[in-house]
Amino acid sequence: MTKVRIKVGPRQYSIACGPGDEEKVARFGKLIDENYAKLGTARAAQESENVVFAALFMADELDEARTALGDARTELAELHRELQAARDDLANATRHASERSEEDKARAGGKKAELRAEIETLRKAEERARMDNAALKAEIAALEEQARHQHDLFGGPAEDAALSEALAEKLEALAARAEKTASELEGRAEPS
Repeated sequence: MTKVRIKVGPRQYSIACGPGDEEKVARFGKLIDENYAKLGTARAAQESENVVFAALFMADELDEARTALGDARTELAELHRELQAARDDLANATRHASERSEEDKARAGGKKAELRAEIETLRKAEERARMDNAALKAEIAALEEQARHQHDLFGGPAEDAALSEALAEKLEALAARAEKTASELEGRAEPS
């Protein structure tokens, strides 16, 4: 045990303490002396009463510190709850965003497959239209050839008029089919 000398008011005290506690005891003695000095001219006749008043000042400061510490702990707990709520909100928002992203990907994939199928349908329709067009051209060529031979065989103007009328009907039918095919292709190519 070591001893530390402290001064409180007009008196000196020798305080026993454990090794390494000397500085702490000296600091506490200085704190008591500062509170003793707060008495000023209102000191009591008995020195022990003055020390008790100094201790009461310190007890008041300690009580205020404990109250402030309690308030700080309450506020810290509230802040901790708010922080946890914010973390939960962030986690929920992240989860919802991820779910929406997956849904958007799935919808985009479905739409992509749908568009591919439509493109394939349009390609097939275009191929059919080309084949129909080629067949109609061949038919027109055959009719023209027939018309030339009939004119050569029979050579009359009435036959020429009938042949021209049949040819005109075939051409109109071809034009109508071409317009219908073009309309179908345009209708399928428009985005939905």
